[in-house]
Amino acid sequence: MIGKMAAVGNVLRLLAAFVVLAVVAGVLAAGLAIPAVGATGSTVKGGVSLFNELPGDLTQSPLNQQSRILDAKGGVIATPYSENRIIVPLKRIAPIMQKAQIAIEDSRFYEHGGVDVRGLSRALVSTVQGDKQGASTLTQQYVKMTLQENALQNDDQEAAQAAVARSGIEGISRKLQELKYAVKLEQTLTKDQILEGYLNLAYYGDLAYGVEAAAEHYFSTSAAKLNYNQAALLAGLVQQPGVTDPVHYPKAAQARRDVVLDRMAQLGVITAQQATAAKKVPVKSMLKVKPAQNTCQRSSEPYFCTYIIAWLQQQKVLGADPAERLKNLNTKGLTIQTTLDPSLSDYITKTLRKKVWAGDPSGVGAAATIIQPGTGKVLAMGQTSKFPVGNQKGKAYTQQNWNVDAKYGGSTYGFQIGSTAKMYILADALSNGIPVNGSVYAKAAGPSRPAYYSRSDNSDSCKDWQTWPVRNDSNWGGGPMSLWTATGASVNSAFASLTMKLGVCHVIDTMTKMGLHMGNGAALPKYPTMALGAGTISPMTVASGYATIASGGIYCQPTPVVSITDSTGKKLPLGANPCKRVLDKDVAAGVAQLLKAPLTMPGGTATGLGVPGRPSAGKTGTTDSHVQTWFAGITPQLATAVWVGTGIGTGNGVPSTPFSMAGKRIGGIYRGNVFGADIAAPLWQSIMTRASKGMPVEQFPKASSKVTNGDYVKIPYVVGMSTSAAKAAIEDAGFDAYNAGQSYSTYPAGTVAGTTPSGSALRGSSVGYYISTGYVPKPPKPPATQKTKKKPSSSSTSKKSEKPKKSKPKPKPTKTHHG
Repeated sequence: MIGKMAAVGNVLRLLAAFVVLAVVAGVLAAGLAIPAVGATGSTVKGGVSLFNELPGDLTQSPLNQQSRILDAKGGVIATPYSENRIIVPLKRIAPIMQKAQIAIEDSRFYEHGGVDVRGLSRALVSTVQGDKQGASTLTQQYVKMTLQENALQNDDQEAAQAAVARSGIEGISRKLQELKYAVKLEQTLTKDQILEGYLNLAYYGDLAYGVEAAAEHYFSTSAAKLNYNQAALLAGLVQQPGVTDPVHYPKAAQARRDVVLDRMAQLGVITAQQATAAKKVPVKSMLKVKPAQNTCQRSSEPYFCTYIIAWLQQQKVLGADPAERLKNLNTKGLTIQTTLDPSLSDYITKTLRKKVWAGDPSGVGAAATIIQPGTGKVLAMGQTSKFPVGNQKGKAYTQQNWNVDAKYGGSTYGFQIGSTAKMYILADALSNGIPVNGSVYAKAAGPSRPAYYSRSDNSDSCKDWQTWPVRNDSNWGGGPMSLWTATGASVNSAFASLTMKLGVCHVIDTMTKMGLHMGNGAALPKYPTMALGAGTISPMTVASGYATIASGGIYCQPTPVVSITDSTGKKLPLGANPCKRVLDKDVAAGVAQLLKAPLTMPGGTATGLGVPGRPSAGKTGTTDSHVQTWFAGITPQLATAVWVGTGIGTGNGVPSTPFSMAGKRIGGIYRGNVFGADIAAPLWQSIMTRASKGMPVEQFPKASSKVTNGDYVKIPYVVGMSTSAAKAAIEDAGFDAYNAGQSYSTYPAGTVAGTTPSGSALRGSSVGYYISTGYVPKPPKPPATQKTKKKPSSSSTSKKSEKPKKSKPKPKPTKTHHG
C-alpha cells in the first residue's frame, strides 16, 4: 500500500512539473514534442520524457450508426441499430446548437490549441483530490469519448472504464494520454472537424447518440432545425446523460438546461431576455418524443420488417454469415431501399380484417401478398393479426408472418394450397402439347364416391404410392371434359386424370421450376396429392408462381429490396434478381386464358369476382374438410394470393393444428362449408381493384393457334383389335382412351369396331373406342299394301292383354374407322 502511494505521489510530481514547464514554455499550445535539452531538474526531465513516450496518433474506429429501411415512397420502416446515431456534417447542425455546446463545455474552444492550461490546472487539482469534476477542453472530451467508443466496439470493458477514469493512477494516466492525443489532434484536424466529430459522437441520453438522433428522438426534428431552447437542453445533457435525460428526468433536465441558458447569455450567444423567456418553458412541453424504431416491434410495418431483416441476413454482400450481416446492418449506417407500398399494405390489412377479425374467436386467420410479375418485387403484404409491442398478449397477437416461409419468420410449414395447384398442372399440360381447347377424360366421382387412381395409371416413374382416392365437390358421371370446364368448375377427377397422363414426377418438376416449395424450404414430395394442393406453401410463394403466368413464363424469386447503400452513398453490389424463363410465353398465355374460366364461366367457382373493367384470371382453392381456402390470381401487371384458414398457432390459445372452418362464425358471420369463393375470392377482388387503381388497362397476350387448338395427329388403326390392345395403341399415340360403348359391326364380338372421333384428333385429347356386337341387324321390311278388311265384331273377337316387352338398349350405329 505504501509503495502504491509512493508511486502515485511520484506520478503526481511528474505531472505537476510537466504542467509548470508547459505553462512557462507554452509548448502545449504550440507543439507536441517537448525537448528535454535545457530542462532543469530530474523530475522535470522525467516528466518530459514520460510525455514524449506516450502514443500521439489517435485511431478512431468508424462510428456505429443506425441503418434505415425505407419503403418504396421513402418513408422509414425501421432504423436497426446497436447505437442510435445518425452521422451528419457540421453544416447540417444548427449554428445555435454548435454555440450552445461550446458555451457549456469549452467557451475558449476556438482560442486554445487543444489543451487549455488554466483548465488543465483545475483538472489536475480535481484529480489529485479525487473529485469527479472535469475541466477538459472540448477536444480532450472528444478524445475521451473516442477512446471509450473504440473500446466498446472491441468489447473491451476494461479499456472502456479506463477511458473515463477520474481519480487515482488510472485517472492521471488517462489525463496525460488525453493531453498528448488532444495536442496532436489539433495539428491534424480543424476546429470545425473536431466539433463535428464531437457532436456526432456525444451521448445525449435515452439511447440517443449524436445530436441528429437526439433531435429526432426528443423533438421529432433535425439538428439543422433546432432552436436555442432545444439546443440548450441538448447541450446540457452531455455531462451526465444518464441522470438528466428529459424523458425520464425532466426536472434534472430543466435545471441543467437553465444553467446552459445562463452561460449562453453570459457569453452573449443569446440575450438575457431570451434566456429568461426560455426558462419559463417547461421541459415537458418542449418534448415531442419519437419512439425508437430499432426493433420491428416499433416499426411502421412490423411484419414486413421481420421479413426483410431475415432476408438481409441471407445476402452475402453484407458479410460472411448471418451473424456478421446482422451486426453490419445494426452498425454500418446502411440505407435499404425496399419495394413495399405502405398505403397498399395498410389497405390489405384493413380489408382482410373486415372479413376475418384480428384474433377472430373462430381461430381463423387471413393473409395476402402482392408480387410484381417480371421482377419479383414484393409490393405489399398484410395479415389479420397484430404484432405485439412489449408484453401484449391475446389471440390477436403474433410475431409470425403468415405470408412468408419459415426462414423469414413465417409459419413452420405453410398452408395446404388446394386447387390453386391446378394452375401448375395446366402449365405442364400446355407445355406438353395439350391445347387450351383440349379435353381430358374425367373419372366418375362425387363428394361421397371417390375415383381411384393406382400406380399403373401414372405414366412416369413416380410410383412410390399405392392408391389415390379423388373426390369431386359435386357428382360427375365420368367422361370427356374440356379443360375450360374442368378449370372453371375445378373438377378434381379431371385434373387427377390429367396428372396421371402427364406423370406425377413431370407435374411436380414443373411446379418446382415455377418456384413452388414447402413453407419450411423443403422440396415438394413426389406424391400425386401434391398436384391437387396437399403441399403446405406460403402465400408469397403461391403469388410468385402465379406471377410467372402474368409475366409470360418468367419466374423471379420474390425480392423486397431495390438497393443497399452504405454510409458514404456507395451502392453495394446486390446483383440482379435471378429471373429465368421457365415456360414458353405462348404456354403462359394459354394458361392465363384457361384461368379466366373460374371468374367468367357460368357456374365457375368464382364467377363475377374478377377485377372490374380489367382482364383478370385466377383459381380458387379449398382443401379437404374446408381447413384452408385460397384465391390466387393475376392481371397483366399484378399477382396476388389470398389465404384464409386455420392452424395459425399464435401461442395465445389459438390452435396450431389446422381444423375445419365449417360451421364457424368468422368475422361475426356464420359459415357453413367455407370455399375459396366465399371469403378469399371477394377479398382478392377488393385488394386487386385497389392495387390496380391508376394503372393502364392491359390485355393478356393471346395464345397462338397451336396452343389454343393443338396439333391434329392421326388416330392409330385399331379396328379388329382386342379392347386392351386398342386402348394401349391409342394411349401410345398420346391420346386418352376410353370405352365409348357398343357398335353394330361384323367384326368379332368384343373386338374394336371403330373410334370416335375418326381420322385424326387433337394431340392429347380423348379418343373413344367402340366394341363390336358381332352382327349387323337386318333392315326392317317395307310395310305391305293394306287391303280393306271387315272389322271383326266385338262379340266374336276379344283382345288379349299384353305386357310391354323390355327393350334392350341398342348399340350406337358407328362408322368404322380405318386409320
